[in-house]
Amino acid sequence: MKAPPGVSMRLAVIIPTLGRSAQVRRLLAHLEGQSRLPDAVILSAPDAAHVDQPAATAFPVSAVFGRKGLCAQRNTALAQALDRFDIVTFFDDDFVPSDDYLERVERAFALNDDFAVVMGHVVKDGACNAGLDWAEALEALEACATGPQTPRVVDHVGAYGCNMSIRSRLVGDLRFDERLVLYGWQEDIDFTSQLRARGRVVCLTDLRGVHLGVKSGRVSGRRFGYSQVVNPLYLIRKGSVPASFALPLLGRNLAANVVRSLRPEPFVDRRGRLSGNLLALAHVLTGRIEPEYILKI
Repeated sequence: MKAPPGVSMRLAVIIPTLGRSAQVRRLLAHLEGQSRLPDAVILSAPDAAHVDQPAATAFPVSAVFGRKGLCAQRNTALAQALDRFDIVTFFDDDFVPSDDYLERVERAFALNDDFAVVMGHVVKDGACNAGLDWAEALEALEACATGPQTPRVVDHVGAYGCNMSIRSRLVGDLRFDERLVLYGWQEDIDFTSQLRARGRVVCLTDLRGVHLGVKSGRVSGRRFGYSQVVNPLYLIRKGSVPASFALPLLGRNLAANVVRSLRPEPFVDRRGRLSGNLLALAHVLTGRIEPEYILKI
């Protein structure tokens, strides 16, 4: 599991956060159980009110502050990390990695010079349901650790932003697109898909974690619904994401909102999303593709 002898890579974990200071504290405590500790953790938030740093940790923790929005917060932290670290790992504040996660990430980059982006297999994803708690996450990770191991490397168009690691020297001037405001839906695919010109974007099936899918801090259903339509079309026009990926994604979400708005799940504002979908379609028909319009909703 260790990286090859003589190979030592500097690794930073970046955690963008908004209104979830308790969640961040728990994640930081969990990271102290990593078999390979991060060389630094950088918290990125609009201001200090969103961050409650612990008194002491097994690794350095710092906080950076800047404009609100996932893309802006990722970029603020990247500015502090790219020149100092070989690997930058992004975790959502509600992602729970297995205890060997960072060790496996370092090994993957050390052994595979053609890897630009590495993401793990999300064992359970609370974003797809009412959400998960920490006990459920730890139970799922324990079950994986004792189950059959069939590691595979799977190439992807882009990476899932709740857990993705980047080889820093390949980033150059590339940054997250801050026109994808607030929650920044598909900003992860946009950024990492562009790195495919510089290396492989892969999922390692033996690199595991659980996404709790905490609902606090999310944008409104109507805003999110607007982004579900406009953001994929914006990325197609931008040229960063192929239409073969973005159009089916748009279609699946629109269909789900139409069907499920009849009997919405209690944890999803389907009617709000559908309203946002329809507003976005009306704008698209007039030639307007403007992701930042959600700031006016």
